Amino acid sequence: MNNINNLEKSKNAHSYRKVALAACFGTFLEWYDFLTFATLAVAFSPLFFPSSDPSTGLLASLATFGVGMVVRPIGAAFFGSLGDRIGRKPVFIVTITIMGLATVCVGFLPTYAQIGIWAPILLVFLRLLQGLSAGGEIGGSAVYLTEHAGSKNRGFKTSFLQLMGPLGILFSTLQIALLRNYLTPEEFQSWGWRVPFWVSIVLLAIAFKARMSLEETPVYLELMNKNQRSESPLLENFKDPKTRKHMFLLFFCVSAGGAILFFCIQVYSSIYLKTSTKIPAEVVDQLSIYGTISLLFFTVFAGWLSDKIGRKPVVASGLVLGAALILPAFELLNAIGNNASNQNNSNYLLALILIGLSAILGLVVGPQTALLAELFPAKSRNSAATLPHNLAAGWVGGLLPLIVTLINREYENPTAGLWYPTAFLICAAVTALIYLPETRKVNLNI
Repeated sequence: MNNINNLEKSKNAHSYRKVALAACFGTFLEWYDFLTFATLAVAFSPLFFPSSDPSTGLLASLATFGVGMVVRPIGAAFFGSLGDRIGRKPVFIVTITIMGLATVCVGFLPTYAQIGIWAPILLVFLRLLQGLSAGGEIGGSAVYLTEHAGSKNRGFKTSFLQLMGPLGILFSTLQIALLRNYLTPEEFQSWGWRVPFWVSIVLLAIAFKARMSLEETPVYLELMNKNQRSESPLLENFKDPKTRKHMFLLFFCVSAGGAILFFCIQVYSSIYLKTSTKIPAEVVDQLSIYGTISLLFFTVFAGWLSDKIGRKPVVASGLVLGAALILPAFELLNAIGNNASNQNNSNYLLALILIGLSAILGLVVGPQTALLAELFPAKSRNSAATLPHNLAAGWVGGLLPLIVTLINREYENPTAGLWYPTAFLICAAVTALIYLPETRKVNLNI
């Protein structure tokens, strides 16, 4: 009997690892494709948005990045509802294909100098496709993985999905750093920036094959067997007071708080250091890599910790620390980065600050995958989780680099715009402390 039980446990563990690898690799591709654009925002501006004022070109490039984020909720509403009606797996295949093809096409786009105004128009169109795809993928993948994870150590096992964003940035940043190292500035600006987009075709082929081998989640199969699938999941979500409340809490606390911290620390910090300090772009890319690598550890640790002490205290502590430390941290980055007296010591200090910020981010995103699924009932879980999550990531987090840059420009102060994320994090922290429920022992089959 013990041998049979051990064999069953081994089989289940192997099955989950297979599911996790396939789901995570697909999400890695989504993040890699989606965030390569942000990493290259500074390089894009003169190629697609030429202007006599460099800051105007950068704003236009950031606005194009923001467009992809704005349409994410539309993709979330459509694909999330579809996932509740026809299953999680078919939606995964469609979203990964759209994202991969749109990204590869960016790598072949002619520039403004070659086709004029059509260059930024086509870039925005492809960015819209990326945003719609990401809306269906990011959030839906959290539900898929959590429904496969079982009840034991759910926070730890699902926290690995949150590594895909940092790994996507890391892979993209490493490529760009290598390209900058081996190519002249002229070569990089001419064709080198296209290489990370061309690489997507290889990643897409691998991800597509992995996704085709995935199985439907046991929770969804049970809904099918009992004929309990929802025909209008979005409508039912907004009619149910408890689901509506949890959607707001997910949007305002968990997803918006995590998105603000993510885009401040993983996206905007790189743009900020490249444009507001005297640090060379290749050094900034190296510093970003240190922060990203540390985030991998902090994320898994926070997921494990949330299994021990609960999701709420871990997430709330990250929001509180973020609200208190984001602005002072960026002030320090600015002061140290513009102090060229001892650049080596300055780089060590900058790396430590970025690692410290990554620890704060890890506290919020580590338990996030499990929370997304645990907050909602099974029959409408996919749509209930993906819409508020992508609304927060798209409209609050995704527009953050643009809004912060606009405020900085208006007040002619490189950190003035950071009052916006600080104020939001204060409100999110207070709301989480008072209203966010504890969910680590929730039964996902209900």
